[in-house]
Amino acid sequence: MRHKLVNCGRGNVCSRALGGVAFVALLTGAAFALFPVPSFCQQTVTWEQVRDKFQASNPTLQAAQINVDESRANETTAYLRPNPDLSLSTDGTQIAPYQGVWQPLVGTVYVPGISYLHERQHKRELRRQSAQKATDIATSQFRDQDRTLLFTLRSAFVQTLQQKAILALAKANLDYYDKVLSISSERFRVGGMAKIDLDRLELQRVQYESDLESARVALEAAKIQVLMLLNDRTPADKFDVTGPFDFSDHISSPDELRRMALDTRPDLKAAVQAVDKAKTDHQLAIANGSADPTFSSWYTYNSSNNNPYAKHTIGASVNIPLRIFDRNQGEKARTQIDIGRNQRLREAAEAQVLSDVDSAYVTLVSTLNLLRPYRDKYLKLAEETRNKIRFSYQNGGASLLDYLDAEKAYRDTRLAYLNLIGTYLTAGAQLNMAVGQEVIQ
Repeated sequence: MRHKLVNCGRGNVCSRALGGVAFVALLTGAAFALFPVPSFCQQTVTWEQVRDKFQASNPTLQAAQINVDESRANETTAYLRPNPDLSLSTDGTQIAPYQGVWQPLVGTVYVPGISYLHERQHKRELRRQSAQKATDIATSQFRDQDRTLLFTLRSAFVQTLQQKAILALAKANLDYYDKVLSISSERFRVGGMAKIDLDRLELQRVQYESDLESARVALEAAKIQVLMLLNDRTPADKFDVTGPFDFSDHISSPDELRRMALDTRPDLKAAVQAVDKAKTDHQLAIANGSADPTFSSWYTYNSSNNNPYAKHTIGASVNIPLRIFDRNQGEKARTQIDIGRNQRLREAAEAQVLSDVDSAYVTLVSTLNLLRPYRDKYLKLAEETRNKIRFSYQNGGASLLDYLDAEKAYRDTRLAYLNLIGTYLTAGAQLNMAVGQEVIQ
């Protein structure tokens, strides 16, 4: 393609060539190719992906992690040595003229000195141990917050799966009912159905439309909750989750679940660590009741007329406080009482752990007892009853009211089954939280 550039006046350059429109289009396409094209594909994630992203991006969890980092920084502060003290004093400065001459620095004595507080009874080591155990408690509390937030996330994830299943059921019910309406319209056309019956069937369709719209709104709300916990700005209609929405009959025994909970629950571990830290704090209180000496030394330059060799002198001293009245009695008593308080809290935490496991287990077993007959009997029975009464109604053997009741019973049974599965998965998430690890997938 050949082009000719000519001056069009005012310093502008025009492009004149055969196929100019095609050339401009080619340049435009090349320019757009340089820019990234946004992706409008729907993002579908599994539970494992949701959990990993939550632990990496949830701001509440990140703030809790900062508490652990702050506590770890306190370990450095706790183990610092006392700073030495540097002093400088002068004496002997003349305040009157000497032999008629003002010489204020003549005869001045300079005494630089240094002192250092020596901490006894392993105070620094005990302070560091106390700070380290505080970090251990902060870490366990962080894991406990992660445990409770994971339950909230899991519940929102299950809610999303549940609303997806309900939405699919609502669509299937509406499609099925539209087929019934189509057959009924044909029957009315050939004179096999009264107009009032057809109108009642068409009026009933609004209930299916309402179920469908309610399911859509509930699904969007569940997605928004998941996105909020993930700190994700993806639009809800571009986000989706996937995973099994079913139940399993296998559950570990209550004794096994209790043992696992006592071994893994981070809040119980934090309570045990608090008892250990209280004992260390009591040891530190005893150590703080001991006397810490201060060692000092100094140097003096002082010319002596009596002894011409006594110009340089050094000295040392030890300062020991007399712990007669204050021997840290109050802090010793307080930390001793605190040990007993934390032991009671540990017992309360253990009782709470066992209570959480038992409550979650009972809820899960109760839900399973309801799910099994639905799966084995009621779902199939509701579908067969609906199909038989529909066939009978279409052939004049059943009334319209019988058919509408059968449709409602089928819808209610299917919806109750889906809600029970959601209850089962939520109870499973509650059991996971009670145990402190995933025992129900």
